[in-house]
Amino acid sequence: MPQDGSNNEEQAKWYVAHTYSGYENKVKDTLERAVENRHMQDVIQEIVVPMEERIEIKDGKKKTTLGKVFPGYVLVKMILTEETWYVVRNVRGVTGFVGAGGKPEPLTEEEIRKMGFETAPVEIDFEAGDTVKVISGPLESFVGVVESINMEKAKVKVLVSMFGRETPVELDFGQVQKM
Repeated sequence: MPQDGSNNEEQAKWYVAHTYSGYENKVKDTLERAVENRHMQDVIQEIVVPMEERIEIKDGKKKTTLGKVFPGYVLVKMILTEETWYVVRNVRGVTGFVGAGGKPEPLTEEEIRKMGFETAPVEIDFEAGDTVKVISGPLESFVGVVESINMEKAKVKVLVSMFGRETPVELDFGQVQKM
């Protein structure tokens, strides 16, 4: 509960907390416990250590590992108040926030989109079983049937007829149009 008179109707924004390298997951766990213990889920809503799959080839063997996208940083979706700032800032391993003069600066919509870990809900006008036309990319002008839709990744799997066979292809939502 904010003690500074602000209301909870404010929109939570993503902030970037700087941590000691290697402490990202400890900070995330500690902060999640603090939020739970203080019942602050409505103001500190999400804590993320962005990870990505990396493919390593060692001794001729392909190995997939998970690596941190931004080592030394933890992303926190919260409504900024004196209390939320204090809670995050005082987690062991946090060295501060990213922002001018120590003042936390929220990420812009564009920065969030570029990171790809949260996007605005996308409205699509097709569903599984619909016939769609590919409008961009190497398969432009091909026609296919929507097999499945992945809202999180904004991808659609389309069965396209190629060389007399149905071939499943994964495309971005923006690459197809309902017929």
